[in-house]
Amino acid sequence: MPDDAKPDYTALDFPDPPADRPYIYVNMVMSTDGKVVIEGTEQGLGSPIDQRLMRELRVSADVVLNGASTLRTSGTSSRLGDPELVAIRTARGKSEAPIAAVMSRAANLPLDALFFTGTDFQAVVYVGAEAPQDRIDAIRATGRDAVQLPAKDPIPAMLRHMRTELDASYVLLEGGPTINGQLLDAGFV
Repeated sequence: MPDDAKPDYTALDFPDPPADRPYIYVNMVMSTDGKVVIEGTEQGLGSPIDQRLMRELRVSADVVLNGASTLRTSGTSSRLGDPELVAIRTARGKSEAPIAAVMSRAANLPLDALFFTGTDFQAVVYVGAEAPQDRIDAIRATGRDAVQLPAKDPIPAMLRHMRTELDASYVLLEGGPTINGQLLDAGFV
């Protein structure tokens, strides 16, 4: 590949997903010294090409999943940010953006964040069994769905919901490191 060429992640060929959950693939930024945040955020890590490739990875996703800390620290959405990428998705019969999803044990989330206020993408919050009902109600009041997970095996329950209720075949896991580690440790990635 020439030095100025970049990979094209819009035409990746993934295996079929398992019947009971989506196929999960990961994208996460990290500095050469192993840091995933600098001064409390991942913004500033990665080049413009890295950022473009991150968005290209979203083209194939039905759901883009982040942890609550990522949402609280730097915000999150599932937007592609490029009309060319949106055109590729829609030509494949997909919505303009994947569904955005966040997993939060306590449902303590900034309800004024783009994740809740954006109207150009669908979003869902998966909350823990211990999440207070008033926080769940506040999430639902934003127009976003809040799905309460069981105390036992919450991650498999979340993935089943994605597969059966959201019809998700492919999930792009974008971090942070805690949720990435949980899904990797459980053998779902």
